[in-house]
Amino acid sequence: MDSALAIHRLHFAFTVTFHYIFPQLTMGLALLLVVLKTLALRTGDEHYNQAARFWAKIFAINFAMGVVTGIPMEFQFGTNWARFSKAAGGVIGQTLAMEGMFSFFLESTFLGLFIYGEQRLGPRLHWLTGVFVFVGSWLSGYFIIATDAWMQHPVGYSVGPDGAIALSSLAGLLANPWILWQYTHNMLASVATASFVMAAAGAFYILSQHNVSFGKTFVCVGVTSGAVATLLLAFPTGDQQAKMIALNQPATLAAMEGLFNAENGAPLALIGQPDMERQRLDNPIAIPEMLSFLTYKRWHAEIKGLNDFPRDQWPDNIPLLYFSYHIMVGLGTLLVAVAVTCAVLLKLGRLYNNRAALWVLMLAFPFPYVATTAGWMTAEIGRQPWLIYGLMRTSAGTSARVTGGSGMFTLLGFFGLYALLALLFVFLIWREIEHGPEPAKAP
Repeated sequence: MDSALAIHRLHFAFTVTFHYIFPQLTMGLALLLVVLKTLALRTGDEHYNQAARFWAKIFAINFAMGVVTGIPMEFQFGTNWARFSKAAGGVIGQTLAMEGMFSFFLESTFLGLFIYGEQRLGPRLHWLTGVFVFVGSWLSGYFIIATDAWMQHPVGYSVGPDGAIALSSLAGLLANPWILWQYTHNMLASVATASFVMAAAGAFYILSQHNVSFGKTFVCVGVTSGAVATLLLAFPTGDQQAKMIALNQPATLAAMEGLFNAENGAPLALIGQPDMERQRLDNPIAIPEMLSFLTYKRWHAEIKGLNDFPRDQWPDNIPLLYFSYHIMVGLGTLLVAVAVTCAVLLKLGRLYNNRAALWVLMLAFPFPYVATTAGWMTAEIGRQPWLIYGLMRTSAGTSARVTGGSGMFTLLGFFGLYALLALLFVFLIWREIEHGPEPAKAP
C-alpha cells in the first residue's frame, strides 16, 4: 500500500470514527425520548417530562457535535476520494442527498420544536415532535446505511463506456437486500449505546444520592431497553448479518474467523491470534463444528478458508479484521450478560440497592461505543481490498493529485481540532450531568 493511500484511509477512518461517537447516541436516545414522553402522556406525571427535558439537552449537545464533525466527511469525498466520487457519485449522491434534504432537516426542525416549543404546543403535539425527531434520526441512519450497503453489495446500477457507474434503479438501491440486517443491527446497537448511557447516569445519581428518583427512572428505562436491544443484536440481526457475509463475501468470513483452509465442520474460534506467516491460528480456543452450524445450520457443512481465494482478494489487514470482529462479539456478549442480569435484579426489586450492580452499570457505558466502533471496523476492513465490492478497488478511488504529505498535514490539523472538540464535549456533558434534571415545580 502506497503512503498516500494509507494516509487517505487513515484520514477518513479517523474522522468517521470520531463523528460516529455522536449519532450512535442520538439515534438510540431519540427512541428513549419517545418512551419518556409517552410515559409522561399516559401517566400525567411531570417527573417523566423533566426526565425527557434533561435527556433532550444531552441529545442536543451530541446532535450539534455530530453536525460539526459530519460536514468535513462530505468534503472528504472530493478532497481525498475524488476518483471514487467521480465514478460512483451518480449512485451514492442519491442517498447522501436524501439524508441531508429529508431526514436531517426533519430531525433538526422538530428537535428545535421539541426543545423550545413545549409550552406552546401542549402535551400531545410536543409528544408528536419527539416522534418526528425519532423518525428523522432513524431515517438518516437508513440513508447512510443504504449508501454503505451499496458499497458492500452493489445493486441497481449500470456501468457506462467511460467507466462511470450510473443508477439504474432507485428502488433497487433503497431495497438492497444487504440493508435489512445491517440497518436493524446498527440501529439496535444505537439503542444499546443510549440505554447503557442512560442507565450509567441513573446509577451515578443513585450511588451519589443525588437526584435519586430520576436515577431510578433512568436505570429502569435504560436496563429494560438495553436488555431487549442487546439480545436482538445477537439474534436475529447479528446472526443474519453474518450469514449475508458468508453468502456474499466468503473471504471476509474466513478472515474474521482466522480460517486459512477449508474445513467440513469448521470450529468457531473464541480466542486465538492469526499467524500470517504459518497461516494458522495460534493458541486457539474454539467450539468444534460450531461455525459450520451457525452459518449453514449443518454441523459438517464446508466453510471455505482464505487459501480458497486468490491472494489479491484477501482483506489487506487480516489480524486487525480478526481482532475487531472478536472484540465486537466479546463485548457484545458481555453487554448481554450485564443487561440481562440487571434486568432480572430490576424485576426482583433488588437492583436499586445493589451497589455492585450499580457500579457495573455506571462503568459499562463505554463498552457499547467500543463494540460499535469495532463492528464498523469489521464491516469496512472486511470489504477490502474493494471500495465498491467487486467493482472498484480502494487503491483506484483516491484523489490522485493529493499527496501523502498533504493528507498528513490536514490529518494532524484534524487531530488538534477534534481534541479541542472532545474537551468541549466532555465539559458540556459533565456540566449537564452534574446539574441534573430540573425538579418539578410546585403547583
